[in-house]
Amino acid sequence: MSFRTSGGAPRAPLASRFAGRVSRMTWVDVVVAAAVLVLLYLVLKVGQGTTVRFSTGQSVTVDTDPARLPYDAARSLLRMFAALAASIVFTFAYAYAAAKSRRLERILIPALDILQSVPVLGFLTVAVTGFLALFPGSMLGLECASIFAIFTSQAWNMTFGFYQSLTSLPRELDELSRSFRFTKWMRFWRVEVPAGTIGLVWNGMMSFGGGWFFLVASEAISVNNKEYALPGVGSYAGAAVADGDLGKVGWAVLTMAVMVIGVNFLFWRPLTAWAERFRNEQSEASETQRSAVLDFLRRSHWPRLLGSLLRPAGRALGRAARVLGTDDRPLSFDPARRRTGDIAFALVAGGLIAWGLADLGGYLHDRTGLGVFGEPLLVGLVTFARVVVLVAAATVVWVPVGVWIGFSPRLTRIAQPVVQVLASFPANFLFPLAVWFFLRTGLSLDVGGILLMALGAQWYILFNTIAGAMSIPSDLREAMDDLGVRGWQRWRRLILPGVFPAYVTGGITASGGAWNASIVSEVVTFGTTTLTATGLGAYIARATADGDFPRLIAGVAVMSLYVVGLNRLLWRRLYRLAERRYSL
Repeated sequence: MSFRTSGGAPRAPLASRFAGRVSRMTWVDVVVAAAVLVLLYLVLKVGQGTTVRFSTGQSVTVDTDPARLPYDAARSLLRMFAALAASIVFTFAYAYAAAKSRRLERILIPALDILQSVPVLGFLTVAVTGFLALFPGSMLGLECASIFAIFTSQAWNMTFGFYQSLTSLPRELDELSRSFRFTKWMRFWRVEVPAGTIGLVWNGMMSFGGGWFFLVASEAISVNNKEYALPGVGSYAGAAVADGDLGKVGWAVLTMAVMVIGVNFLFWRPLTAWAERFRNEQSEASETQRSAVLDFLRRSHWPRLLGSLLRPAGRALGRAARVLGTDDRPLSFDPARRRTGDIAFALVAGGLIAWGLADLGGYLHDRTGLGVFGEPLLVGLVTFARVVVLVAAATVVWVPVGVWIGFSPRLTRIAQPVVQVLASFPANFLFPLAVWFFLRTGLSLDVGGILLMALGAQWYILFNTIAGAMSIPSDLREAMDDLGVRGWQRWRRLILPGVFPAYVTGGITASGGAWNASIVSEVVTFGTTTLTATGLGAYIARATADGDFPRLIAGVAVMSLYVVGLNRLLWRRLYRLAERRYSL
């Protein structure tokens, strides 16, 4: 039996077309297939170690033999990519719900502010207990807790960035979707995801670096006076730092550098080059990013072959998604009906929040009294001052650099791996150097802590600025060149409005990242030497190590208060300004 296209030409059955393409396979296809099979084998091989027996009472030892570093690196990479996959799913669901529902936005975005402000150690305290209870007697519980901790260091930045792209969708794309009455499924995958792809990829790359930054905390876990450790580069480095063994710290740093550069070359650079196809511009850019890995994959028949095999399933899924409705939302609404719905929603949500706060207040009152908030509020002011100085300095330094890199694909290819390596190094790896430098110069950690916090926060501004600069259409830049607009006028008319929405996203996540980084930056230990700064990060670190849950809850609550307050008073207003005046 044969099939015919709309033009009447016979169309070969799917099996015949599959056999025809397989017969045209080249050595490139063989290499790609072999690489995929080897990757799957390694994932399964390494993944076997996640299901071994484990008892919460067994002793914790980290093998710091350098010969184990390849296996430790593989385990760390598996956790990182598992957390990245979970972060992408969370980003799509959470950002879409916040962008499409005005009522949900009032809950989800402030909640995201709070989630971003909760330190990794705060999540670990709950996650370790919960996952160990969910998977008793298995290492899988600790693995899930570690992946969840890495997820919390990746997801918030990606979600903020994708939410910003959804709320500042170019008007012509919105009108296109409405005019053709796309289904909501089609609008999401054909319009909204492509429009936000460049920012999502660069935010994903930055978030991946944030995961590296907290690798030690997520693999060498110290909670409630108990210590747990998982095989990985982070736990290896933590053990080497605790032992004061500079040689093994050097091996960990070298392994981390190889991992970051390898992931950048094999994963992020091909992804950023592929994302270039989603630029919103009328004329083709004179230079585009290139990737040897992507070029090699494009020579293979496998992508087209898999695409043809999966296309029927995609069409079936698209037809099934019609039940979600079409993109024909009315532009007018009934004010009385909306007001009634807002009141009902506010009463339900407010009641639940009030009940939770009352229950929490009762717990703290019974344990320590509400005076427990006094100390974290005071030391929080010190950390707040460090965060303000860091964000201001990072803005002045990295916005011009990010624009410079983003406007030059050739420079982007050179700078991307360098920036990725710098952004990915955990502060813990540099503690030996930091302790030596602070003791040698007499610099107090109260001031030097800002430098360590910058290692985990400043890159959000740089990466988002690069993504914003890359998203500025080439035809607008060429028009400015033709008109002879240079210097400050070019910045005022084109560059600042173009990168402003992305910068705001970077500023929010940099601010939250700085608060998080304060936990590992205000207490620095190498061997028997420990330096401690005054601040909220040191307060939370001590409470976590001691298992003092009332003080830990108070510290996390105060940190959330500072972060949400700053976001409400400053960053959210800048977000609204970006949506209203600076969306392309």
